[in-house]
Amino acid sequence: MSNTRLIICALTLACMLAPASAHARNRNAYITNNTDGTVSVIDTRTNTVTATIPVGAPVYGVAVAPHGRKVYVIADNTGTGGVSSAVAVIDAATNTVSAMITIGPGATGVAASRKKVYATIQATNTVSVIDRATNTVVDSISVGNNPYGVVVSPDSSKVYVADANFNTQNQSGTVSVIDAKTDAVTATIPVGVQPFGVAITPDGSKVYVANSMGNTVSVIDTATNAVIATISATNPFGVTVTPDGSKVYVSDDISGTVSVIDTATDTVIATIPVATNPIGVSSTADGSKVYVVNFGTNAVSIVDTATNTVVGFPIPVGGGPIGFGVFIQLPPEFAGVPGSKNCHGKSVSALAKEFGGLDAAAAALGFSDVQGLQDAIQAFCEG
Repeated sequence: MSNTRLIICALTLACMLAPASAHARNRNAYITNNTDGTVSVIDTRTNTVTATIPVGAPVYGVAVAPHGRKVYVIADNTGTGGVSSAVAVIDAATNTVSAMITIGPGATGVAASRKKVYATIQATNTVSVIDRATNTVVDSISVGNNPYGVVVSPDSSKVYVADANFNTQNQSGTVSVIDAKTDAVTATIPVGVQPFGVAITPDGSKVYVANSMGNTVSVIDTATNAVIATISATNPFGVTVTPDGSKVYVSDDISGTVSVIDTATDTVIATIPVATNPIGVSSTADGSKVYVVNFGTNAVSIVDTATNTVVGFPIPVGGGPIGFGVFIQLPPEFAGVPGSKNCHGKSVSALAKEFGGLDAAAAALGFSDVQGLQDAIQAFCEG
């Protein structure tokens, strides 16, 4: 293989929006099973569980990192006599835990950017910041009361944290906005009562916040950091946005349904019965399916987004499944459109500039070596 063909595609926001075949883009779903302390791995092409990963503690939040090579899971043993939580790092190539990173007690949510991992720590009202290349905690950010869900903007420039504010009954929660470059809070946005799940549109223009006890979904304009719409929902918990940005799916925990929101009008256009206590929701990369994690039935339902109906049979997983966060794996994507001339010849300088060398880029993106990174780039550019 020539050097020219190995040195391809810069890692930019444009690359994340570049198309690839739908079949190639659908990957594994990683479902955290709270009471079992395991993660079920579902192949979204066959809808079968292909692996069960032991973590060794009750698990909750989950984040598949950009490029899909690492999965980060909150392992919280504070309820079983432990003194701290941890972030378990799963190698998606082997489906094994490769590291356990100790963080503060009572962790819940987790999200990953290209360089960092953000984990919410309820007991200390902070967000732990982890360097993905070294698996070390590099910062702790004070946010609002009882931080819960967390999401990173598509360009990795901002982090949005839902502050549930459990300690004050019927008082609104907030969303803390973090500048990912400085790891400092730049805004605090009032939302509804007890915000849990949080998701952002692919263009980064809107954030959707599920206010569980407020029975609403708040819509935040990221340009102004202001709530521009409030949508009625029943005990909303998890939330996901389809890759084309057209629809939002919200799990309604108590009612056993999923609400579908049209992002053009910010209105509910469908309500889909699923199963008992739906918690986590996540879209496939092609947007054709949404997976719904049902805590009460230890199973995952599949929603066809074209018809907004449940299809097939529920997929049995472990005990007490949560799947809170982005739990579906995405394939590597790089700059340029596969098959076109602008996909080649861009990558080395951009990757070296962003990460300080190709070795650092490979480590940060979860590849075992530079060759693995180069192979992924090559596969993307060949479509």
